[in-house]
Amino acid sequence: MRNLRIAGIPRFLALVTLGISGVWVNPARSLPTPSASVNPMIAVPMIPLKPATQPLNALDDRLWERSSDRQALLTAIDHSLRYLQTAQAVQAYQNYPVKEITRDRVDRSLRRFRQLVLTSRSAQDLQTAIEREFVFYQSTGKDTQGTVSFTGYFEPVHKASRVRTAVYRYPLYRSPDLAKLKPPHPTRLELEGKDGLQANKGLLRGLELVWLPDRLEAFLVQVQGSARLQLTDGTRMSIGVAGHTNQPYTGIGRELVKDGKLRLEDLNLPNVVSYFQQHPDELDTYLPRNRRFVFFQNTQGAPAMGSLGVPVTAERSIATDKSLMPPGAIALIQTQLPILNANKFLEQRPVSRFVLDQDTGGAIIGAGRVDIFMGTGKEAGDRAGLVNATGQLYYLLLK
Repeated sequence: MRNLRIAGIPRFLALVTLGISGVWVNPARSLPTPSASVNPMIAVPMIPLKPATQPLNALDDRLWERSSDRQALLTAIDHSLRYLQTAQAVQAYQNYPVKEITRDRVDRSLRRFRQLVLTSRSAQDLQTAIEREFVFYQSTGKDTQGTVSFTGYFEPVHKASRVRTAVYRYPLYRSPDLAKLKPPHPTRLELEGKDGLQANKGLLRGLELVWLPDRLEAFLVQVQGSARLQLTDGTRMSIGVAGHTNQPYTGIGRELVKDGKLRLEDLNLPNVVSYFQQHPDELDTYLPRNRRFVFFQNTQGAPAMGSLGVPVTAERSIATDKSLMPPGAIALIQTQLPILNANKFLEQRPVSRFVLDQDTGGAIIGAGRVDIFMGTGKEAGDRAGLVNATGQLYYLLLK
């Protein structure tokens, strides 16, 4: 396997793989993502899941390698169980396209799976119990083989200032009263100018929440949807999405490929960042192409939240298209993830991992897309920036 060394990349840069769909944005943490099934430009299967027709190896050895990882899975299950008791969950399952997958069945499946994780003595014991009691529903993916494209996202940590200085010039904004604006909302270019410094003072005056030292960094916080901030006054702040304009989202990585600046096979965040480090003047061209603009709020130290209103758990929470996939359900992903080897290199290795479906995103559309939450901080960002593989996605339901 090819070793992937990522030393020397600034921590805010290895943020999330741009992949086929471009950088992922997660406005749905505060606002719902429109149903992909009603978008005539996107071919989405009407039935997103079908019973698996072949025996499935559902081993997750990592659960028995570290007790902390097993606890992380149990915590993620508890978050989903809490969500399933909400009115939001009741509404989400009322018109779910796979009729035999109901909120009650998902709830019972989670409770039984949790019990099996606690009582099984090995990965093989758990596998045997799952084969006896559960049925797998496979995502129909993006082709007849059920192929799913996996990318990664994470919660970065940035340096920021509460006031503008000569170094900290690029603001993140609180949300204006968008309800007072007649659609369409202003574009990114109209709101912040070509260079990111000419803010529309009529709409954004006085709404600066914090200031960052780098324009691309501030843009990527909007892409990511949440962040941890180390402020120059010695305090810390967590921020999350407070709203966004109704303009379309465009991935800048995809735009670089379209213009011949990067090859599709080289499309990942480190390469995109490297390109703009070498051509900083082109930020004025490419950032305004993402017309959507995201606003933030101080989340008072709250953990990173998914679209279900519960925290996401590192490597145990995924984001999918919630118009198609069962929210809060237990799933099995089989793909490749970057793993740190004995030589301190990130190496792509095949994994089989139980996860909870707890998030969504503006670029996560269709049955063939999954984003894996990789955690908070530099190491998580390094790994998230290199998640870019295909695989399969299965959901576990009690027979």
